[in-house]
Amino acid sequence: MRRARMTKAAALLLAGSLALAACASDEEGGSSSGGNGGSEGDLKIGLAFDTGGRGDQSFNDSAVAGVEAAIEELGGTVQELSPNDDASNRAELLTQLAEAGHNPVIAVGFNYDDVIAEVAPEFPDTTFAQVDGSNADGAKGDNVTGLLFAEEQGSFLAGVAAALKTETDNIGFVGGVQSPLIEKFEAGFAAGAEAVKPGIQVQVQYLSPAGDFSGFGDPQKGKLVAQGMYQNGADIVFHAAGGSGKGVFEAAVEAGKRAIGVDSDQYLTASPDQQAVIMTSMLKRVDNAVENFIKAYAEGDVEGATDITNDLSTGGVGLSESGGYIDDIADQIAEFEQQIIDGEITVPTTP
Repeated sequence: MRRARMTKAAALLLAGSLALAACASDEEGGSSSGGNGGSEGDLKIGLAFDTGGRGDQSFNDSAVAGVEAAIEELGGTVQELSPNDDASNRAELLTQLAEAGHNPVIAVGFNYDDVIAEVAPEFPDTTFAQVDGSNADGAKGDNVTGLLFAEEQGSFLAGVAAALKTETDNIGFVGGVQSPLIEKFEAGFAAGAEAVKPGIQVQVQYLSPAGDFSGFGDPQKGKLVAQGMYQNGADIVFHAAGGSGKGVFEAAVEAGKRAIGVDSDQYLTASPDQQAVIMTSMLKRVDNAVENFIKAYAEGDVEGATDITNDLSTGGVGLSESGGYIDDIADQIAEFEQQIIDGEITVPTTP
């Protein structure tokens, strides 16, 4: 499959990053205009996590990997902050990082949509980025850049893989929180499966409704939902549920079925028994997006009030190959990938 070596190498970097402790610094660092980026001396990066924080082996950890890769090349430090249990302090996290002189400040997740629009204008000399948050219209401030992804494209390939591998023509999708973002994963997955096997059954269930973000941090509920899908005939379940995905893997092990991970190459951080059932992961290259943004900031090349979209054509999404479970269908997956890149297939973004 195209870019296989890049995918594996980056995935190994992500796995290694999980063992590293966070760095923090109390030293004041200089910065130029937040709209243009640029730094004087060592970088002082601020990283505000989404629900689950460091150690989710998924979305947040991928952001950590990107920061650490940038620091390894450029030098500098990072301070990491996580939301409280009800996630009511997100604005305080961004404010704390900006007031302490961290620059750039990176917010991980669409849950920062409202608060970053409040905080960023108060710190015009700080450069902000938001993973999964658009600022194409500049409404969040001239010093905010959106780091977006074509999740539906990578999920389409996951659906292709599931349809090619299923023995029951019955597969499942577990979403963490029902929201437009996670529905992009569902839509792409179902479309990819349907492209291979018209009429294939795709079971869909979300762990929490819109506005309730507990679905990203409830492995037990993830396990119960996946168990129900396996009992109802699914033999492969794809999750886009953050930390709750650990429960999906547990259910797959107990059922003797297969699962598909998300965001990072989850095979690399799973236990041996779970590695036996994780056939692939839909890679959402948050690590690359974050690393590239920090490098652009260091070079004074951040535009602000814009979005950077990462898709199949840029290597921003894709499938992992660890374990070798999809090696035999790599050519078929690559064909669909090329059709998407060439515009021959337009992947839906809503179910």
